[in-house]
Amino acid sequence: MKHLMGIDIGTTSVKTAVFSADLEQKLSLTADYTLDSHGDIVEFDSEAYWTIVKGEIEKVKKELGVDALAVDTQCETLILTDEDGIPVRPAIVWLDNRATREAELIEEHFGHKKVYEITGQPEITATWPACKLLWVKRNEPEVWAKVKKVFLLEDWILYKLTGKFISEKTLQSSTIYFDIHKAEWWDEMLDFIGVSKEMLPTLYSSAVEVGEYDGMKVVTGAIDQIAGAIGAGVVKQGIVSEMTGTTMVIFMPSDTVPAYDEKSIVPCHYNYDDKYCLLSWTPTAGMALKWFRNALCENFSFRELDELAESVPAGSDGVTFLPYLCGSTMPKYNPAARGSFTGLTTEHTRAHFVRSVMESVTCMLKSNLDYLGLDVAEIRAMGGGANSPLWCQMKADMTGKRLVTLKNKETACLGSAILAGVGTGVFASVEEAASKIELDKVYESKGVDYTECYERYLAYDKILNI
Repeated sequence: MKHLMGIDIGTTSVKTAVFSADLEQKLSLTADYTLDSHGDIVEFDSEAYWTIVKGEIEKVKKELGVDALAVDTQCETLILTDEDGIPVRPAIVWLDNRATREAELIEEHFGHKKVYEITGQPEITATWPACKLLWVKRNEPEVWAKVKKVFLLEDWILYKLTGKFISEKTLQSSTIYFDIHKAEWWDEMLDFIGVSKEMLPTLYSSAVEVGEYDGMKVVTGAIDQIAGAIGAGVVKQGIVSEMTGTTMVIFMPSDTVPAYDEKSIVPCHYNYDDKYCLLSWTPTAGMALKWFRNALCENFSFRELDELAESVPAGSDGVTFLPYLCGSTMPKYNPAARGSFTGLTTEHTRAHFVRSVMESVTCMLKSNLDYLGLDVAEIRAMGGGANSPLWCQMKADMTGKRLVTLKNKETACLGSAILAGVGTGVFASVEEAASKIELDKVYESKGVDYTECYERYLAYDKILNI
């Protein structure tokens, strides 16, 4: 029996899971860590990333033999080293927002349209690695003089595992120095920020065997959102995934890069299959319900909140919540947007507030799907929100789409394990492996009419989200 390991390196934790060739989960581990955060500066010890991953691998190996592994990570965490691969400064984490002036310089030189048409990124933000590299060059010249290798986080772990200076293409989409059409480095951007190709890793596609570590074959992975989509079986057009966790992320495969639209801020990324995918996200989703519980229903469980919400009719008897506790991103970008309850009367109860919070996130899902304008037949639901039957049914009713949940909740680890299996011949393709993924519950629209609720949400959004 083959055993495949998927390692998902998140912002503050590393999740590791092992699966059989039948995609049965055999083992799962989680290791938490804390970032060094001071205002716009967010860093972490580069070597500590490897120490944590290595420790988790060692724990697994004491329990199970593993044949192959792959790693997924966030995109923009930057690690700079000298010629020998020794870090010259702490890792600059993807959340780091110090390079605002550098983002402005890049925008002034290239403009949004050109950057999107080359890289698929409609915005130029301080979090992108091109901006961070330019910041280091302009603000830490003594450090910059030592930099010989530029790693992103997955690159760094692959280097530690194999000793090879390599990367995979999905990881590079949001560097804004990767041409997603040619699948190679964008020379003009590299020249502008002062980075030579010799400072960058060799590029591979996902699911390629690239080395060995402690008797296990090492395979290139994908970014965390793509790995999660693979683990949810979202590997063809017509099926999308939505994750209602702290935030909401919607993932859609695409054969092409959509034409530039100055009103759109939906990024297009390189996908595992050397095609493309669209990612839409909002900064508040499950966080809104958690906030409401912690602030006003601290003695209630989420299951009890579901029961409260179920006691009032669809539309919450006119109560509308706008879930912008951390601003608005898509379909309208407005960091200054704030949350609000409207339509209140003396007849409204705690249950109405709870249901309106859940309905607002559901409205946000529909508004993003409408904004993307894609032909969607099925939604694969992930995250904590998928544990609520009421919320899942709301989403099926409001969108009119079939919604399904998944038996395995560690979809990113599963997706990485599938890539490890494809790279080592356990599976003929990602699509073949994805056909083995077990669905859990299926929600079809019951015909509940949310038209007035959704129109009311859009009307208040137009008034208050400006």
